Amino acid sequence: MFETIENYYHSKKEPIKSCLLALKEIILRLDPLITETQKWGMPCFCYKNRIFCYLSIDSKKDIPYIMMVEGRHLDIPALESGNRSKMKVFYVDPNADFDLVTINHIMQEALNLYRTGLLKTNTKNT
Repeated sequence: MFETIENYYHSKKEPIKSCLLALKEIILRLDPLITETQKWGMPCFCYKNRIFCYLSIDSKKDIPYIMMVEGRHLDIPALESGNRSKMKVFYVDPNADFDLVTINHIMQEALNLYRTGLLKTNTKNT
């Protein structure tokens, strides 16, 4: 059965639920051209219909993270690539205050890739 985006958030335990909802608001307020959808069972955010980032939960660490689709183009120490070749993640401790400076820096740098056309102009959601 298809789980709606809102059900995704509200099915999580606290403080993860509140953390994810706050991150959602931060992301959506970055630019009016960012929209939310759902891909592979998790919240997905698009800029001009191109996948920009995801919100998810690390199953081993049980903490939320923001996954940047074009992470390989971002040289930001706070992002971790792990085994991924393209994407990078930023872990968010749901029991601590957000590092809004770092989150905003990551988001703006990623958005600049899309805004300036540094990425291919292919509009498919890959």
